[in-house]
Amino acid sequence: MGKKFTFNRATLIHVLCWGLLLAFPLFMYRQNDTMTDAIRHYLRSLGGTLCYMIIFYLNYIYLIPKLLFFNKRKRFVFYNIIAIFVLVAAMTWWWHLMGDLFPNSNPNPPFNAPPKWTRFVQMSFMLILVIGLSAAIRMSQRWQKMQEAKKEAERIRTDAELKNLRNQLNPHFLLNTLNNIYALIAFDPDKAQVAVGELSKLLRHALYDNQKHFVPLYKEVEFIENYIDLMKMRVTNNVKINTNIDIDEDDSTPIAPLIFISLIENAFKHGISQAGDGEIDITITNKDDRITCEITNTNHPKRDNDKSGSGIGLEQVAKRLELMYPNRYTWEKGLDSETNKYFSRIVLWEKESGKVNPTYNQ
Repeated sequence: MGKKFTFNRATLIHVLCWGLLLAFPLFMYRQNDTMTDAIRHYLRSLGGTLCYMIIFYLNYIYLIPKLLFFNKRKRFVFYNIIAIFVLVAAMTWWWHLMGDLFPNSNPNPPFNAPPKWTRFVQMSFMLILVIGLSAAIRMSQRWQKMQEAKKEAERIRTDAELKNLRNQLNPHFLLNTLNNIYALIAFDPDKAQVAVGELSKLLRHALYDNQKHFVPLYKEVEFIENYIDLMKMRVTNNVKINTNIDIDEDDSTPIAPLIFISLIENAFKHGISQAGDGEIDITITNKDDRITCEITNTNHPKRDNDKSGSGIGLEQVAKRLELMYPNRYTWEKGLDSETNKYFSRIVLWEKESGKVNPTYNQ
């Protein structure tokens, strides 16, 4: 079966433009013209308009997409020259035919008719302009389709990269957490058993909510708090863990899932010394449409026997920030040599055009 015709916006524009062009001569008759003169004038101009339509769609439908877009320029020019000669002849024939069928009621025209060769030049020039218009419209449409295809390819690439990052993050997060529980089993099996229960809650968020592009902020904060509680089980009382999470319980501001967890993991990995002391400060706020996560921890280089990850987490944070929050985030990090503390501060904000409310299950 043939392709079903759809009356879309482009078709409507074509119909309106040609309709106006066909109707335009109706408003150009002279005051003293008879009805026969008006009909004669309109029918004469109608031949030219129909020829313009023919050369427009000859190029629009066939010559431009089949020849010009495939760099067959010589054939494109050759066929158009032939079409111009044929259509100029057709317009001249039509002009005289309508003149014979509807003779002028005024035998003495008010001015002398211009030479025939100037009329041929005028008709040829108008046909060339129509060809140029057809080419401009076709090229504009082609450019627009290329841009749309480019955006679609970029969207597919971004979605694939995000999916790949999420698939990497799950085993990375699980490996680090299991290493923490393994260390906990050695000196407090009871706490380790509780930690396994807490881990199941974390995995639900990591495995399911992490497959979405965005989740409500309160869910992400709940996950972070559960993770911090789990990490507290394995550290001694000599480690000071200060949390300041100023987020409403029903704050549904969308946020990329697990975007901060690698920073918190990093703080626990490097913020505790071999002697079992250290200090970690975690602050998360949502003020003035800006979500801020600021983490400060004492700096202790990673021990040789520490197997809790390979540094892939922070690389993922950088990639996900670029993909999920392009030009809508800042990330400041570094080591304060005076206090020997490492700090990391990420600020996320909405688009300038207004607050974005993406669907959580995208």
